[in-house]
Amino acid sequence: MKFLKAPGFWVTVIGLAISLMAGLMVKPTWLVEKIELDVHTREDGSQYYIKRKAEAPIRDVLTVEDSALWPLLKQSVSTLPTEQPEIVRQAVTEDGETKTSYFLLMPKKHWGFWSLLPAVMAVALCFITREPLTALAGGIIAGALLLQEYDLTGKVLLPAIGTGTGATLIVLYLWFLGGLLGIWSRTGAAQAFADYATEKFVRGPRTAKLVAWGLGVIFFQGGTMSTVLVGTTVRPVADKEKVSHEELSFIVDSTASPIAVLLPFNAWPLYIQAFIYVGGVSFLATEADRVGFFYNTIWLSFYAILAVLFTFLLSIDKLPFISRTMRNAIQRSRETGQLDAPDAEPMLTKEIEEANVPEGYRASIAEFFIPIVLIIGITVAGYLYDGSPRVLWGFGAGMLYAFLSALCRGMSLKDVVEGLTDGLKGVVYGSVILLLALTIGGISKQAGGGLYLVDLLQGEIPYWLLPFILQLLTMFIAFSTGTSFGTFAVTFPLAMPLAWAVAQAAGVSDPKFFMALCFAAVINGSVYGDQCSPISDTTVLSSMATGCDLMDHVRTQIVPCSLAAALAAIGWTVLALING
Repeated sequence: MKFLKAPGFWVTVIGLAISLMAGLMVKPTWLVEKIELDVHTREDGSQYYIKRKAEAPIRDVLTVEDSALWPLLKQSVSTLPTEQPEIVRQAVTEDGETKTSYFLLMPKKHWGFWSLLPAVMAVALCFITREPLTALAGGIIAGALLLQEYDLTGKVLLPAIGTGTGATLIVLYLWFLGGLLGIWSRTGAAQAFADYATEKFVRGPRTAKLVAWGLGVIFFQGGTMSTVLVGTTVRPVADKEKVSHEELSFIVDSTASPIAVLLPFNAWPLYIQAFIYVGGVSFLATEADRVGFFYNTIWLSFYAILAVLFTFLLSIDKLPFISRTMRNAIQRSRETGQLDAPDAEPMLTKEIEEANVPEGYRASIAEFFIPIVLIIGITVAGYLYDGSPRVLWGFGAGMLYAFLSALCRGMSLKDVVEGLTDGLKGVVYGSVILLLALTIGGISKQAGGGLYLVDLLQGEIPYWLLPFILQLLTMFIAFSTGTSFGTFAVTFPLAMPLAWAVAQAAGVSDPKFFMALCFAAVINGSVYGDQCSPISDTTVLSSMATGCDLMDHVRTQIVPCSLAAALAAIGWTVLALING
């Protein structure tokens, strides 16, 4: 009965009991979210708007008078006349000119502060138990109890895994990534690259870390692709130079999404612009205006700038403010060669961390480089061709080349397949955590945790404090849900109209600049929360690609990341005061 003395056990029991009672006793609160649509007209006169990069037709349009949801805007109610979305048109006359605007009215619900239970429980258990699998499972069960979804497999897990995102994670990170890593471990390609890089470029831990930092900057697409590519490419070199996995995972994570903000030649601007349309604001009127607004605010992304700078300073051993756990990790790896803490549970297994080359087979550096070139080339080519990065195609081609190359160079089919299966086994643990993180993100969204936090901002706000409040809000939402893109979708439709209204009411000297500050605060706060959350896919993948213990990665990076966030908040607040 030793488990009865464990704090994690009692946190789980109490948390699940509270979730069950809240689900049975607390009635959800409904809100109506109003999103102004950027409507386009075809040559035949039909109208549409852009929804998730596709054209969605404008149909069944209601007038303001006929809408059941319009009268409930800016209200919190216990019941709604309809739970179906509505498209509503409103005619407004300004300066003698009548303009028709279209709005999407979305019914959404939350359970007050109880909505935060799933995410808070998962995060708390991660830190208490240092075991993410059971922590995520506890958060998922808590969310299911709150939502009164008692069929965990049929109603919670399978729908999350069965989504396009879930299927992509299984195919990409379990089959393709695991298979490629397994083949590399059998052919010795990764070790050959490490030997080559050590001979030609790397002269110790500093230069090994600089290679990781440089690749993170080059792979500016951000997110999951960057973490996987940089981590798998550099890990063999960093391991050879005794760079701790905590250091490497921090560099990989902090040069993923932050770089995507600073070098946004990717899908981010097109995705975000759809959420920042504000009626009557001329500099956000068209899609081109909103994308241009994104690019013009890059220099205000103080958190992203500092995150990238801090990892550069860590790479050259000049970062003065690191956590004690990171300092211990550096000392441990340099002095003893132990890349992980003694009690760590790395996200990669020994089957793919160590080379297992058959006798008589000579590794080739091309077996490492060509798959990387295929992954990057096909992914970027797809993005340039139609705006959709072909990540699956790239990884599939890279793994296929590695498989065929090993056969052509004389390795037996049996050995190649054994390497492939070892790779699949090596990433199963990380892939399960990744899928559970995806599931709890969906549960948190259904529970309305982010919506509840946004609803708290409806009161009077001092103009100079708004960027800081939006930063805190998005940090918490992204940390709790493990997604920056989801946080953008929840927060921007409120934040931008709110920023414009506050700027007008306060009479700030430059409303456009003030909105740029608020915009930067939302993006950077979301990136911080996503980067530091133990239930984020990029956090899990950074740990998986570098072979680091998930909670060791979270603990060691949260101190410099939090300092960067604090300095960014000061910068935005000072500029807001000056702008006033």
